[in-house]
Amino acid sequence: MTIYLDTYGMPSATSATGCDMPLPYDPNVFAKHRVEAVASLLGLDLPHQEQWDFIQQMTSLDLQAAPGSGKTSLVGLKLALLAEGWVSATRGTCVISHTNTAKNEIISRLDSVPAGRSLLQYPHFIGTIQSFVNTFFALPALRSMKVEIQAVDDDTYAAAALRLLDRHPRYRVLKGTLERQRDGLHLVAQARFVCEGSRLSVETTRKLPFSINTKSGEQFDNLKRRLARDGIFRYEDMFAIAERHLAKNPLLAEATASRFPFVLLDEMQDTSTIQQFFLDKTFTAGHAIVQRVGDVNQRIFSDRAQTHVSASTFPLPMSSELRVSRRFGSKIASTASHLTVHKTQHIEGAGPEGVIALLLFGQDSVDQVVPTFEHLASSLVPREQLLRNPPRVLGSRRHPGTSRKFPQSLACYVPSVMGSAETGARGLVVTAARIAQEQRRRGEDQAAVQHLWNATRGAFRHCASESLPPLGQLDRTPGTAGGRLRALLNSMLTETLDSEEQWKLLARKMLEVLPHLVQVPWADSTEAQEPLAYIPANQPPPPRLPQKADYSPSVAGTIQSAKGETHAATLVLECLDSTGKKHDVAEVLALLAGEDASRASVTVRRVAQLIFVAATRPTHLLVLAALRERAEPYVEELTKRGWMVHDVKDPWLTS
Repeated sequence: MTIYLDTYGMPSATSATGCDMPLPYDPNVFAKHRVEAVASLLGLDLPHQEQWDFIQQMTSLDLQAAPGSGKTSLVGLKLALLAEGWVSATRGTCVISHTNTAKNEIISRLDSVPAGRSLLQYPHFIGTIQSFVNTFFALPALRSMKVEIQAVDDDTYAAAALRLLDRHPRYRVLKGTLERQRDGLHLVAQARFVCEGSRLSVETTRKLPFSINTKSGEQFDNLKRRLARDGIFRYEDMFAIAERHLAKNPLLAEATASRFPFVLLDEMQDTSTIQQFFLDKTFTAGHAIVQRVGDVNQRIFSDRAQTHVSASTFPLPMSSELRVSRRFGSKIASTASHLTVHKTQHIEGAGPEGVIALLLFGQDSVDQVVPTFEHLASSLVPREQLLRNPPRVLGSRRHPGTSRKFPQSLACYVPSVMGSAETGARGLVVTAARIAQEQRRRGEDQAAVQHLWNATRGAFRHCASESLPPLGQLDRTPGTAGGRLRALLNSMLTETLDSEEQWKLLARKMLEVLPHLVQVPWADSTEAQEPLAYIPANQPPPPRLPQKADYSPSVAGTIQSAKGETHAATLVLECLDSTGKKHDVAEVLALLAGEDASRASVTVRRVAQLIFVAATRPTHLLVLAALRERAEPYVEELTKRGWMVHDVKDPWLTS
């Protein structure tokens, strides 16, 4: 891709834009002095030519950006400049991301620059890909069919589908057939629409165990369409409905591209096949400039099999690259580079020089892994950095499965992630306090409620033969059991928990409402009382290693939940991989010791892409933990490469 610059370093008016009509903006906004002025307002510096190339280029392009390379800052800068020179009142820019967090980061940057705020209103659009598809395609299509939306949510859909299957006599034959299948209920809960031509068909996670022409097949199809008529959909359904709407109205794509002549797709690596297919059909007719940015090596969500294959996999071969990370230094950058299995990338570290460590443990010392990490962090990382970006403990699995292999999940190292009474000194009152602390720091209210409810479900899993339902299946109506429970969770996260009387009041309300959420008898025993026992905030903690830091304790969570975060120190715990047969950290140690990633098996490559996300979070300290016997073959080579290797059973030397 070529951009033509005049002698002042700004795009020439005769540059090829890749679209049929000129963009409604003043190209002078990308002059060097104007770029530098807005960059200064945003607190950015632009030392690399690759940054300037992305900022000034106004052709369709792909940008492959390493973690910590300032990609989001560059996006904000480019959009702020574009806002200064935008001249149309009816045609706008379209900025699409995949999460509300990423969308809000972009909005925050634009809001800090006066001209940037104009992009936050008509005719421009900034939102998630789901909201884009819903707003401009799926919802208009459903309104034209006189369908009133009740819910677009996977959990809500699953609960409604299972309830309809169980209670409506019309689906008796289907229910009997599915009860003989190991995953029968899952097939109903995961049923989705797919667009075939201009028709919506029904599919699920695998081929149905019966023909669509049988009684069971007819009822399966009818159940899905009945829920659609009632206005209850899965997220993926909206893409199929939008695609059908596009097929029946072929001029709609051209009109959309005309309305949005400049499109920026953020976090492109998380675009699924079906999403990319839809975006291709909408914007690649030659009427819009499409710029896609992301890091394909952070793609950790796999598509299931799709009927469509995108012709524009990200990044395209001629993509631009941002290789320099200012989050971390050369040691972490080198380690991360060994894990770039999607697109080999030599990441350059321009941040603080850090430390890489490997912790070895056995089954009898697994409880010392996290305390050892916290000791390392307090010893090696400046206190102000730990306060600014608190350390995190990450693993690929939160909860254990049915395997007998060790260790399985985060719960093997940090039992409190289960919110269980088995954690001894860590009951629900402690869990709620820690989640509330994290909520105040991050401002993520919904995530905090979800986290606390997951902990509660784990704590009470022995009190009924039927598990407590997921949060998405709980009724939101005030006065119902679900509504009362949601209000109670919010109270636990917002009220002061250092009063035993106040906690006992909340605990009593919890015990009153929980039995109403299941359809089977609730155990009336002390087992239901234990998770809600009051633990004073000043109760001495369990014995820990010396030199406990005065920053917030390490918060444990999944690698998937840490995407986009920055930590002063990160611990990556060995867990079972997605196959349930091998352990993830042990599987990538060979790559980190120098093995060629291109020769790795599919399983190892899948693990490496997940560990890559975790390994690129820290600024100062990256620690991996692995079972001693699996890690020992690599210790010598890793030590030669500058790794600190420590057995958690070894005593700490003090000087």
